[in-house]
Amino acid sequence: MDGFVTVHFFGWWLKALILRDYWLCTVLSIMFEVLEYTLEHQLPNFSECWWDHWIMDALLCNGLGIYLGMRTCEYLSMKPYRWSGMWNIPTYKGKLWRIALQFSPYSWTDFDWRPTDSLKRWLAMLAFIAMFLLAELGTFYLKFILWIPPPHFLCLGRLVFFLVAGGVAMRETFEFLDNPKCKKFGQQAWIISAIIVTEVLIVLKFDWETVTKPFPPHVALFWILGALAILIWTIWHFYVKRLWNWHVKRIIRDKKRLSNGPVDVYATRVRANKTKKQ
Repeated sequence: MDGFVTVHFFGWWLKALILRDYWLCTVLSIMFEVLEYTLEHQLPNFSECWWDHWIMDALLCNGLGIYLGMRTCEYLSMKPYRWSGMWNIPTYKGKLWRIALQFSPYSWTDFDWRPTDSLKRWLAMLAFIAMFLLAELGTFYLKFILWIPPPHFLCLGRLVFFLVAGGVAMRETFEFLDNPKCKKFGQQAWIISAIIVTEVLIVLKFDWETVTKPFPPHVALFWILGALAILIWTIWHFYVKRLWNWHVKRIIRDKKRLSNGPVDVYATRVRANKTKKQ
């Protein structure tokens, strides 16, 4: 079996444990395959057959990894978490098991990202998806530009670091978006963001020629239309649609008032004044 198949599968299994959302995992998986298509002119190893993109990668490796990762999330969410002190456990086997459980979650929180609930959440999710995809692309661009062979320990070490630190950053990001009392972005989230930006700057510094290769016309047109579609949908959903709904509710409210008959404003004011005096 190809090593990349194993990396794809287990990588998306662990990413699903971090993201904890079918919708978000699927969007990121498909978007990365689209990025591979559109960046073939810059990185030769992105040139693959269509079945390799969509059957082997997106459907089998990524899809199965996401499915098993979400099933693991369901198990962890239903699992009871009872923590006791090491010296309160009578048997040596129980003590060893307690040591192993030290590296498991203290508790489990399901993520419900709800990207379309508000404009803030929608823009935050777009920014998060962009940063996540930049981190994914950094794996390939850094290997290509810095001449790092795939079996090198730095490649695997970087992925493990992003999985471990990214899990904490993801929890902080969700807390910032979901908890009204949380007013600050988490420290780990800031550190991960700074690392991703630093990697982008390294890529731009050491191989500007590769990064600035012009996009083919059809690829540029695709991204322009995609950006316009997102912009138009954002304006429609968060402004036009809500304004229309507010207008419809106002019309319905006015009709109800008219159906109840004319309101005697003077009698209503006199009644209100008598109530205040009493």
